[in-house]
Amino acid sequence: MSNLHNLAAVGQSIWIDSLSRELLRSGELAAQIDTNAVTGVTSNPSIFAKAMLSGDDYDAQLGELVGRDATVDEIYTALVTQDIQQACEVMRPVFDHTGSSDGFVSVEVSPELAADTDGTVAEARDWVKRVNRPNLLIKVPATVQGIVAVEALIAEGISVNVTLIFSLDRYRSVMEAYIAGLERFGQAGGDISTVASVASFFVSRLDSEVDGRLDAIGSDQALALRGLAAVANARVAYLHFLRAFSTDRWLRLAIDGGRVQQPLWASTSTKNPDYSDTLYVDTLAAPTTVNTMPESTIAAYQDHGPSHPQVLDIEDMNDGVAVLRRLAEAGIDYADVTDTLEREGVDKFVASFREMIADIERKRQVLKGA
Repeated sequence: MSNLHNLAAVGQSIWIDSLSRELLRSGELAAQIDTNAVTGVTSNPSIFAKAMLSGDDYDAQLGELVGRDATVDEIYTALVTQDIQQACEVMRPVFDHTGSSDGFVSVEVSPELAADTDGTVAEARDWVKRVNRPNLLIKVPATVQGIVAVEALIAEGISVNVTLIFSLDRYRSVMEAYIAGLERFGQAGGDISTVASVASFFVSRLDSEVDGRLDAIGSDQALALRGLAAVANARVAYLHFLRAFSTDRWLRLAIDGGRVQQPLWASTSTKNPDYSDTLYVDTLAAPTTVNTMPESTIAAYQDHGPSHPQVLDIEDMNDGVAVLRRLAEAGIDYADVTDTLEREGVDKFVASFREMIADIERKRQVLKGA
């Protein structure tokens, strides 16, 4: 039993936050299932940009598409579809073995649609048809408009990874959208046991933002709170999860086969070199959760993570509540922090997406000239 296998044994799924054609062709993704207890894959435009534009793994398919005079959007869609389909096939045994409760692969709608509910729903439907795999999750950002799209998609029986969650209020809205969507799907005659969802709560970015503000405040009280905000926020989120999925309203759905929307800890690589490189894994081990990690964090946890993970308990969650209270007393405006992070998160994803499209266009022009 490796460190990650021990983590999985407490009920937390380990997903890898990386996808590339090399990872698929080499068999490395399949090997991750056995060696590192990996049971799912997440992706986003930044990940695909890095994969597509380094090396020549995509050149043959790209050249074929350029030869057919495909547009940049068509090229991007074709490249991503092939990788996502193959990743779904690699994870399919996990999906089947776990009774369709794990083994998922996520693909993201265009971040440029973050404020467009109808556009998000339409593109999500297209991805479902295009990939045509039962273990696909559609990533939708937890913007105000995105949450409306989430409920609509769940109501159609489409499984969703709700991403870019920072605030507890927004997280409660995400859970409400999922539950309401399931109710609508069931009322329309759908089999709610076929619908899955995770709620991706971003972790390390909160410390990055809050620590900078604590440094600016500069008081002893403020400086003593550095590095505590992200873990506290996630722990309180888990408390909200336990509450939301233990109500009579939820139990009626569970009787009909409804699956809980699992909290997913995202952005769990440590940004501050002064902190442990496994900080956001060590402190957030909990049943019925997911931790999606980059390859570097997976390697770090296997090397020196705790062999006996400490599982979150009520004292940890209460401590999280206390830390958030102390941050407010020290002068941290929680709502402003989370609004800033959501806005910046969308902007960063949009910038990465546009940069990737521009790079594909440049490569397309080179191949056309050749």
